[in-house]
Amino acid sequence: MHKVRSVMVLFSTTAVFLAGSLLDNTGVEAAGVAMADILPASGAALTLEEGTAVEEIYVEETEESTEESVSGSASSDELFGTDDSSFEDILATAGGEEVIEFDTFAAGAAVGIEEITDEELEEAHIREAADVSTAAVAIGSKVSGEIKDEEAAAIAEAEARDPEHFANLVIAKCSGAVNVRDIPSTSGEVVGKLYDKSVGTFIEEEDGWYKISSGNVTGYVNAEYCVTGEDAIELAKKVGTRLAVVNTTTLKVRTEPSTDASVLTLVPIEEDLLVLEELDGWVKVTCEDGDGYVSAEYVDLHTEFVKAESKAEELARLAKEEEERKAARAAAERAMAQRTAAARQSNNRNTNNNNGGGSTRNDTYAAPSISGSGLGADVAKYACQFVGNPYVYGGSSLTNGTDCSGFVMSVYGAYGVSLPHSSRADRSVGAEVEGGLANAQPGDIVCYSGHVALYIGNGQIVHASTSKTGIIISNASYKDVLAVRRIF
Repeated sequence: MHKVRSVMVLFSTTAVFLAGSLLDNTGVEAAGVAMADILPASGAALTLEEGTAVEEIYVEETEESTEESVSGSASSDELFGTDDSSFEDILATAGGEEVIEFDTFAAGAAVGIEEITDEELEEAHIREAADVSTAAVAIGSKVSGEIKDEEAAAIAEAEARDPEHFANLVIAKCSGAVNVRDIPSTSGEVVGKLYDKSVGTFIEEEDGWYKISSGNVTGYVNAEYCVTGEDAIELAKKVGTRLAVVNTTTLKVRTEPSTDASVLTLVPIEEDLLVLEELDGWVKVTCEDGDGYVSAEYVDLHTEFVKAESKAEELARLAKEEEERKAARAAAERAMAQRTAAARQSNNRNTNNNNGGGSTRNDTYAAPSISGSGLGADVAKYACQFVGNPYVYGGSSLTNGTDCSGFVMSVYGAYGVSLPHSSRADRSVGAEVEGGLANAQPGDIVCYSGHVALYIGNGQIVHASTSKTGIIISNASYKDVLAVRRIF
């Protein structure tokens, strides 16, 4: 039979538990609580956070002792006993670096004496000889779970930008959409759609079919209508949209990557900007006033890919869009009827207040001829009345000053349709126009990087551009279009 000591410690400061020994260069206090489920008996090189409890540590007794408890400051030899290995050797075995002093150990601890069998002692020796590096990994994942989660998220984000990671993607390259089926055959049930340029994650290939996972859809797509591997690497760079989302109230876009550079423009919180380049501490972006730089600290970066849509999601989306379309049309018809009645009353009083909502049009501007009829064309004609009026950051007055999203919001507000004061949020209103700008109609909302406008036909838009230009008409393709949305 052998006599051993059991030591139970609660760290009050950061400490290191190593291969059955407790090492520290700061003060700790006695706790008297065993936590065998936290650390294995073999121990490991591990820095623990403040307040972490460690298990009972069994150390073979080297001298006879009948003390039931000790406290105060004691050397490591006095507290734990010695063996043939120095602390430095043990630390080297763990692959760690010297992070502490080994000569003393200031502690308060509860120490008890008990008898164990030879079998139990041998088991303890085996446990002490366990691979400390493996133990460190296991312990680290428990003790610092939140840190590991953050690291995993950072790795995933880095992989999302890594061309090698793009090789694991499957990208639809077709006209319209390719069906996602439950089995690798045209006789399989359609469980979703992977639209042109939409992206999924490659799982496996079977008889000319790719099994993919995309959004909430998992199934098979015909390889004939998709690309993967090297082809996907190149295509992903084109179909993926790298965006910087502003995470502070108002962000300055500067002309150079320096806080000493002049301010190009201001961007509100939650707006997203198209990323041109990522630098050390800065991100080069494009906005309405041109290309500029924003501090990486105040934006959240992500690559946006269009994902597959399940059959159920498609049906729900179509039903929602139709309901919203009907509601918007009804609201617009009521608003137009009210404006017509108000105009008649104004004419009876020999006034010329025919612009609705108290807004004043720019009578010095001759609006272009807008083809087509219907509510969308009427919206486009109404919006053109305000060309020449000023741009004001954060504003929403069609006469006294508005920014781009405030302009779109106020124009549609005159038709009883409520829209957000955000160019980013405008990318989700109404219904997507398939084919984008090529299929746009007057009244459609055209979304750019950090900007939004109204399509008026013939390849043109009307928008509140910049503080220098105010509300103007431009070529719709003057910069990359992120989305085109239709309200009516």
